[in-house]
Amino acid sequence: MYVLNGADRHLIFVGIIVYLVVNSIENIFYYSIGRHTGENSIKLEIPLGKDLVKIIIVTIIFAIFQGYLTFLFS
Repeated sequence: MYVLNGADRHLIFVGIIVYLVVNSIENIFYYSIGRHTGENSIKLEIPLGKDLVKIIIVTIIFAIFQGYLTFLFS
């Protein structure tokens, strides 16, 4: 097993935060593109309700996974 020191925890935390921010913005664009498929213009639409919750949960799971992989391969 690996023992996490302060620098390792910092690396995991920064990786998770960066992934959450960047991927959340990307997911909102993908959501908007999917909602307005076939239209000529791009409209930005923020998901509401269950769609937003699903996007947040999936993003958090992959952010944790990305932070852990960043730690393993650093």
